[in-house]
Amino acid sequence: MNEMEINDNSFLRQFETRVNGQLAKIEYSSQERKVFLTKLVIPEGITKESFKEEFIKGVLHQIQDKNLRVVPTSPQIAGFLRKNRQYKEMLPVGIRI
Repeated sequence: MNEMEINDNSFLRQFETRVNGQLAKIEYSSQERKVFLTKLVIPEGITKESFKEEFIKGVLHQIQDKNLRVVPTSPQIAGFLRKNRQYKEMLPVGIRI
């Protein structure tokens, strides 16, 4: 998959990318130095698991570049972090998934 462009729409509090003319997004809320990833929305026509994983990775890298911590409240994102332990250091102290 080629490099996807992910925008941080801070007004709507969501990370978003366009795929096949449709909007995929991860909604979030911020508190102190933490980003709570609350909801993952993938358009119905996108069935590739690899797209979802690349999108989540891209969002995590943007958050990591800002030196923020991640609190996954979305079950899909928590499941991704469970499978990809290399992102474990992004979790705040005391948070386990």
